[in-house]
Amino acid sequence: MRAMISIQTLNLQRGSKILLEGANLRLHDGQKVGLIGANGTGKSTFFKLLTGELSPDQGDCIIPRDWRIAHMAQEIDHSDRIAIDYVLDGDAQLRDLQNKIATTTDGDQLAQLYSQLEAIDGYTADARAQALLHGLGFAANDGVRPVNAFSGGWRIRLNLARTLMCPADLLLLDEPTNHLDMDTTWWLEQRLQQFKGTLLIISHDRDFLDSTINHTVQIEHQRLNFYSGNYSAFERQRAERLSQQQAMFEKQQKQVAEIERFVDRFRAKATKAKQAQSRLKALERLEVIAPAHVDSPFQFTIPCADKTSQQLLQISHARLGYDHNAILTEVNLRIEPTSRIGLLGPNGAGKSTLVKTLVGELSLIDGQRTGGEHLAIGYFNQHQLESLDDQASPALHIQRLSPTAREQEIRNFLGGFGFHGDRAFETIGIFSGGEKARLALALIAWKKPNLLLLDEPTNHLDLDMREALTIALQTYPGAVVVISHDRHLLRNTVDDFYLVADGVVDLFDGDIEDYHQWLNQRATQQKTRQPSSGDADKTDRKSLRQKTAQQRKKLQPLRKKLQSAERKVEKRQEELGTVETQLTDPTLYENDNAERMQSLLRQQASAKQALEVIEEEWMELSEEYEILEAEINNIEG
Repeated sequence: MRAMISIQTLNLQRGSKILLEGANLRLHDGQKVGLIGANGTGKSTFFKLLTGELSPDQGDCIIPRDWRIAHMAQEIDHSDRIAIDYVLDGDAQLRDLQNKIATTTDGDQLAQLYSQLEAIDGYTADARAQALLHGLGFAANDGVRPVNAFSGGWRIRLNLARTLMCPADLLLLDEPTNHLDMDTTWWLEQRLQQFKGTLLIISHDRDFLDSTINHTVQIEHQRLNFYSGNYSAFERQRAERLSQQQAMFEKQQKQVAEIERFVDRFRAKATKAKQAQSRLKALERLEVIAPAHVDSPFQFTIPCADKTSQQLLQISHARLGYDHNAILTEVNLRIEPTSRIGLLGPNGAGKSTLVKTLVGELSLIDGQRTGGEHLAIGYFNQHQLESLDDQASPALHIQRLSPTAREQEIRNFLGGFGFHGDRAFETIGIFSGGEKARLALALIAWKKPNLLLLDEPTNHLDLDMREALTIALQTYPGAVVVISHDRHLLRNTVDDFYLVADGVVDLFDGDIEDYHQWLNQRATQQKTRQPSSGDADKTDRKSLRQKTAQQRKKLQPLRKKLQSAERKVEKRQEELGTVETQLTDPTLYENDNAERMQSLLRQQASAKQALEVIEEEWMELSEEYEILEAEINNIEG
């Protein structure tokens, strides 16, 4: 019999929220599964159940005892170990053998240990760790740098490399592509396709899921619904199931109406009273089938300004960057009312720098920026979430923009972004990152821009909201410039791609698949590039060392700010963890502890809010740090 994970009549609750109730699931060895569901349905909590961090409130979660489990950590590690050692630490068996070899003097025992080391392919461990670092975009000399010298996004990549280094029977990955660019995402897809064990992935990237999974589990209505096939296959099967469910529901409603009419008609007649009572009992026993909701819960459009200009925005002969440090040179870009542009390029190449310059948030070092008379920009990036007022509701944010807007108009508008009923009037301090991102998009749409500048708009958004945003952008009549790692969004919303790489911005003649080929060719060229020789080479190396030293000096004050922000993040994570640990106490939910439970829930909401604020500050500093770091790597490469 094949080994498998067995979930049997399982109940799982966090705080006062029931996540799973009577859930059942079987996953067999070797299956590759995408775990999907709306934000807040319990996907990450389910992973904690599988790792043993949480126990079921009722029912069973059975995993083969001999299975090795690898789970990618989301926390930011402050280790001073060098990167290559940090990655190698992911293989606990390897490290255990190495430690025993280092402390054993008995010859026979040493021979046995070396034999075991060979059996687990230990002699190639360093090379495999280096290959992981290279695949995830690290420079050749990054392996000897300490972990705490990397910015937050790169440390999370180190966590991913460390996880992949672990020989695993069960591999759990929670949003592994969040900090990856397209080339490292493609590399990860190939790596996971070769993985032989059981794989569970949480991801909101449908292309990534389609490439890596062969089964889908959806958390919906506190159940675990299993589907064969990748994400696209899941969509087709679910649509068919919901269509059948809708037909069943309509049939049942007719049956219910007939029973109710019979009961109302004959309840008072003595000769029919017994039959009427029987029908009432039948009505009570009849299983309630919820109406199907095939469409996304989010349905909205992005209106465009009434007036526009023939030329919305133009940058001419420009040098772009920070503090006179040019990242992009000789940039010429013209945006017209019909422009729909996607920006491609490696992380740190300058895509966000270009968008910030288009917005006017970043001044040009040289050149000219010319905006049209009726230019109305709608700008989204993750830092926009910081400008939201945590003490205000979504409706109040809209009212501040349009004081004369009617309440019903605001309700209807916010409903399309998932803020239904009283949710539109709740303060947003306890909202999740995804909810705040939806609100930021709603505020942009409300202002009717004629140029949308979107920098990673899908971060924090679940699959339903991503699809709704894709549809809204397809029907939006204005101009669009977008940076996104979501290939489905790019493929379906832009007409032209511009490549931002090696200090220049050029029109890219091709699509997403062509860009993938370009990245592969570029990587091959970099591998085969031969260093020059002679006196000129010595001079070049000296010049490069000097230039690198100057750039690294600029990193020092930024690194201190980043490390300070990271310490604050760590502190807030500890505070939140303490509260959430207390919330797992079963006695908390007894009647006489209701007041304490409410107090802890308020503390949890406050801690989450504080954590999100400091995380946004950390992300902004990380971006600046990564741009400078990428330039140094380009100089050294």
